Amino acid sequence: MGDGLITEKKVEDYLDSENRVSNSLVSEETMQSALVSEESMEDSRFSENTREESDSERTIGPYAETLRSDRRTRAKKLSKLALKRAKDWRQRVQSLTDEILKLQPSEFVADVLDANKIQLSPTDYCFVVKWVGHSNWQRALEIYEWLNLRHWYTPSARMLATILAVLGKANQETLAEAIFSRAKPEIGNVVQVYNSMMGVYARQGRFDDAQELLKLMRRRGCEPDLVSFNTLINARAKARFLSPGSAMDILNEIRKSGLRPDIITYNTLISSCASGSSSEEAVRVFQDMEHHGCLPDLWTYNAMISVFGRSGNLEEVENIYNELGRKGFFPDAVTFNSLLYAYAKNRNLEKVKWICEEMVRAGFKLDEIAYNTLIHMYGKMGKHELGFQLYEEMKLAGCTPDSVTFTVLIDSLGKAGQVKEAADVLSEMLDARVRPTLRTYSALICGYAKAGMRDEAGETFDWMVKSGIKPDHLAYSVMLDVLIRANDTRKVMGLYQRMVRDGLRPDQSLYETMLQVFVKDSKHEEVEILIKDIKKSMDIGLPGLCSVLVRAECFEDAVNNLRLAVTQGFVPESDIVSPILSWFSSLGRHEEARSLINFLKEHAPKSSASSVLVHESLLLMLCNAHQTEAAMEEYYKMNFSGGDYFSSSAYETLILCCEEAELFAEASQLYSDMNFYCFGPTPISFKCAAMAYSKMGFPETAHHVIQRAEKTGVLIDDLSLYVTLIESYGKLKLWQRAESVVGTLRLYTTVDRRVWNALINAYATSGKYEQARAVFNNMVRDGPFPTVESINGLMEALINSGRLDELYVVIQELQEMGFKISKSTILLMLDAFARAGNIFEVKKIYHGMKAAGYLPTMHLYRNMVGLFSRGKRVRDVELMVAEMEEAGFKCDLFILNCMLRMYTGIEDFRKTVDVYRKIQEMGFEPDEDTYNILIIMYSKDLRAEEAFSLLNEMRREGLDPKLGSYKSLLSSCGKQELWEEAEVLFKEMVSKGFKLDRGVYHSLLKIYRNCGSHEKAENLLVKMKDDGIEPSLATMHLLMDSYGQAGLPDGAENVLKGIKSSGLNVGTVPYVSVIDVYLKNGEYELGIEKMLQMKRDGVDPDYRVWTCFIRAASRCRQRNEALKLLNCLSDVGFDLPLRLLMGKSELLILEMDHLLEQLGSLEEDAAFRFVNALEDLLWAFERRAAASWVFQMAIQKNIYPHDVFRVAEKNWGADFRKLSGGAALVGLTLWLDHMQDASLQGLPESPKSVVLITGTAEYNNVSISKTLKAFLWEMGSPFLPSKTRTGILVAKAHSLRMWLKDSAFCMDLELRDASSLPELNSMQLNEGYFMRSGLVPVFKEIQERLGDVRPKTFARLALLCEEKRERVITADIKGRKEKLEKMKRQGRMLRSQRRMKFRKRRFFKSRATFSEQAIAK
Repeated sequence: MGDGLITEKKVEDYLDSENRVSNSLVSEETMQSALVSEESMEDSRFSENTREESDSERTIGPYAETLRSDRRTRAKKLSKLALKRAKDWRQRVQSLTDEILKLQPSEFVADVLDANKIQLSPTDYCFVVKWVGHSNWQRALEIYEWLNLRHWYTPSARMLATILAVLGKANQETLAEAIFSRAKPEIGNVVQVYNSMMGVYARQGRFDDAQELLKLMRRRGCEPDLVSFNTLINARAKARFLSPGSAMDILNEIRKSGLRPDIITYNTLISSCASGSSSEEAVRVFQDMEHHGCLPDLWTYNAMISVFGRSGNLEEVENIYNELGRKGFFPDAVTFNSLLYAYAKNRNLEKVKWICEEMVRAGFKLDEIAYNTLIHMYGKMGKHELGFQLYEEMKLAGCTPDSVTFTVLIDSLGKAGQVKEAADVLSEMLDARVRPTLRTYSALICGYAKAGMRDEAGETFDWMVKSGIKPDHLAYSVMLDVLIRANDTRKVMGLYQRMVRDGLRPDQSLYETMLQVFVKDSKHEEVEILIKDIKKSMDIGLPGLCSVLVRAECFEDAVNNLRLAVTQGFVPESDIVSPILSWFSSLGRHEEARSLINFLKEHAPKSSASSVLVHESLLLMLCNAHQTEAAMEEYYKMNFSGGDYFSSSAYETLILCCEEAELFAEASQLYSDMNFYCFGPTPISFKCAAMAYSKMGFPETAHHVIQRAEKTGVLIDDLSLYVTLIESYGKLKLWQRAESVVGTLRLYTTVDRRVWNALINAYATSGKYEQARAVFNNMVRDGPFPTVESINGLMEALINSGRLDELYVVIQELQEMGFKISKSTILLMLDAFARAGNIFEVKKIYHGMKAAGYLPTMHLYRNMVGLFSRGKRVRDVELMVAEMEEAGFKCDLFILNCMLRMYTGIEDFRKTVDVYRKIQEMGFEPDEDTYNILIIMYSKDLRAEEAFSLLNEMRREGLDPKLGSYKSLLSSCGKQELWEEAEVLFKEMVSKGFKLDRGVYHSLLKIYRNCGSHEKAENLLVKMKDDGIEPSLATMHLLMDSYGQAGLPDGAENVLKGIKSSGLNVGTVPYVSVIDVYLKNGEYELGIEKMLQMKRDGVDPDYRVWTCFIRAASRCRQRNEALKLLNCLSDVGFDLPLRLLMGKSELLILEMDHLLEQLGSLEEDAAFRFVNALEDLLWAFERRAAASWVFQMAIQKNIYPHDVFRVAEKNWGADFRKLSGGAALVGLTLWLDHMQDASLQGLPESPKSVVLITGTAEYNNVSISKTLKAFLWEMGSPFLPSKTRTGILVAKAHSLRMWLKDSAFCMDLELRDASSLPELNSMQLNEGYFMRSGLVPVFKEIQERLGDVRPKTFARLALLCEEKRERVITADIKGRKEKLEKMKRQGRMLRSQRRMKFRKRRFFKSRATFSEQAIAK
């Protein structure tokens, strides 16, 4: 009951009702539409005398046969056809109607009907009932009952529809329902009857009943017609049940029923939209109306004007008014009053004046409704003088001011604080002999109350009573509200007692307000009196009383009554218990709260409701104590137990607590549960749920929650929520949505810096620099001024757009604009360049930061270390790690893993192990990356045992190895000839569901090829096809190689035939595989024949065939065999190898240069393989000068690396991996020659140790390591195997230099060609490596009798003749035995003979043991 609230509401309702004349008329028309349509049909029937009998039967429907049989039993003065064609039916019906209406109340209709001599048809009786019902529904009901008692009368659907319509207009819905319910199904199940009954419900606004009747109608097989839907629409409008979007649904439903909406349908829908102020819905209905060819009438345009007027859309109001004129309609009084109301509501004085003038020009004068509208407008505008002028003008125009006029004036003056003037208006009202109404006095009382004139308000109330107006409930309520606001408890109690004496009682809300006032003033006696009166006057019982006391904040009395109610079987409710517990909590009376909860547990009736309440109470206490997790546990326990649902307030409390505790998933779940259990979310729950969804990364759901809140009238004005929403959209790169949120927000409020920064960051995430810059410039121009966060967002946008080259330009622009570049911006740039892999810029910015005294964050250190490690910048990584540790940062697992990956990539396995040891020392648990990197490292280092050990450890830790680790380990198994372990590993890869590519199958095929398992290779090829991977030519080549390794040329031939039959493009590779098998088996004739067949098949031999023949020639034992193969090549057009071997090689340099150029443009290793084979041939048949310049030409052509050997300042070394045996020996000789020159000249200076990398791999089944060792051992060199790594020979620089200077083997290291081509090959393949032919028997003898010996010892023994070598070996063996015997005699502990091992592995397991473990797995 605020100031003027009651008066203003009533006045506005009155004005609205007057301005809704058009709407009410349309609605009334719709109400009568069922009968009108039926009446028009009947009138037409009576006016057409020539209509056939069949038409009459169709009108009556399925009951025609019944009526005919009934008519045959009655005596008739006229035949049926004659009675139908009689033109005096109106006179007969009117005569009987007049006679019935003349009856006195004590007379009966039955007497008139019994004495009636006029012959009437059943339809005539329908019109009698209808016409009588217009004036007296009781008499119409008597006619209906009299007819039903006559034996000659057959009840009809038309009569039932007529009487229902009469009762509906008379608001006798109870009687109508009774008559409808007792109607026979064959009569009541007619569409006209249903329409009439729906009309009854529609008049009373009983939409649910009307809708249920429509459903019943369909269930009984009676299809609704258009009148049915029109009536249902009217019922919706009366019940204010037309929800947004439902109007179009209704139209669609009508069309689905096979009907076409008419003008009544559309007008009713538009009027309903006007009542709900739904202009958008009305426009859609109007557009649908025009689209379907239904022409609007004046009612339509008046309704549309009212719709837009109430929604404040004046532009559309004017458009509709103009269209009305263009369509040929003339505005009526309703049109002008609707226009006037629209513009007056928006206080558009110019338009209001124009409408008044137009109304007068159209022949209408301003009526009371128009003047009241204008006065009300000026009153709201505070222009009371103009209101009074209109009041005077109204009187001069002949319009008599009514009570509404005076009430509006009094209310306006009272609200403006002009209470004296309001009292004068009341006096004038009395002088004009217009009786003040209750609303008039209430308006003046409210004006006095607002002005603080309580005495005058009381006097006005007394004056109202003295004037004969008995205060009603509302009047007393207004006056009590005035006194309560004045906190005059004495007068409040006095007026209340007077109200009770007048037989009136305050409503519950007023009682609560009175109690609240008396409790605050500690008026305990008055509180007791009010509580007793509430018990007597209000039938609410103890539960209701508890609710009243709680709302009135009488918690002490509420607790006592609650205990009493519970002991009497009352199930406590949340809205009673929760406020009480909150009150206890606010006062710190937790023990009393706990006591109450325990009381409820013990004494409350055992029901789900009481259980829920107890749990809710417990939840409230836990939330107040900020024990959110315990509260959620209690909530889940109650939900899972299958009990009833919690109340809305409990959900709100829980959601708020979860949001404060950042339990966003729980908050969103609670919001969903709240919706699922049909609780209407509250403003707090809306806000918390939207915040939770935003922070969880579901911005669209959060936005939907906000929009839903706005639709329900809840305005969320917390900008932090919108900032979070924008940020969430930005993270998902939905910058358009973020943009729309800001655009919508700008319509309602001022956007502050946080919102703009969030939008810039949203643009930044998507790399939209131009949009971010536009917002930034707008902030600079219009404010708020950008901050460091704004600048960083702008830079982030530029970075994410990939325009890193513009960063410095933008920085310069910002500096010119007066902005200072902060440390965070510099760190942002550093991070961007690090992520982009720009090492140069990263180092430049990093050094600049160090010079300025800035230090990067740990995140940036991680990014930089990761960048440098990917670029294999070992020194930079090590320096950065050292600087990071000096700055107080500790390496985390990510940085250490990066270092592991880097050292593994450069194959510095010693440092890799050091980093792993550091990981263990720092207490880090290795993760998947750590294990996978170590497995790759051990695989590359051919230490498969340790790799498998780590693989098993990963399984125990529950970690999953990556596919790359399996591939590396599989390759390592192949290189180390761990065939069984490789198969087990492959099966594990398949079982884990890895998507294996062709490379994995090729790796296993290579393993089967190397181990000679061609059958397994065939099976693997079948599995490869089953897995959906089609074999390529390379696959078939590997299969052919496996046959070649097994020495089965027939198998390779079959594969070649299969390739030809499959339609694949047969190139050189398959033929080469078969040729290579024949040549390796020494079947040179077959190999030559296969090449000739290849030529005949149209495939020209290329470098692959050349390489294959040259390699075979290099391994021929005799010169003639080699020349035969080379001559064959010459016959097919390639004679260069033959000429190199037989002629002067210096003349072929240009030709060789051209050939290598051509080979270099082919496959990656084409030239490499060719040169390797050629080097083997030239070395084997002692064409070593030619081999030398070919080797050096290969270096110039980048076929061999430039640093294959080097003699630089403190950097002497060589790397002969991947070279063939002959090429490696050529390179070794050249390297020794260079080192000899350096040793003699003293420049360049040597390092402390010289390293020769040989590797452990084999090239064409030839071990390079063993080949070089045999050559160096023969020369007695100081090179020895490395003790830490395989595939490396190391020599101390001093020993090496002395050996190069003094050794007889190094006197002449120049490579020269032999004077003539030797008959035999100078090199012999022995146990997988090349050795000088004459040295093989000597080597075997020394190896068998003495085992491994040092190079100098071997060289010395090898140079001796057989007799002397035998004596030396025998003496050595004898000396060893004597030494052992002497040790035994002295009692010294015997030690097993320590055989010389050149490489010792840590954690080494024997292959047999390891194989057993692998097979077991």
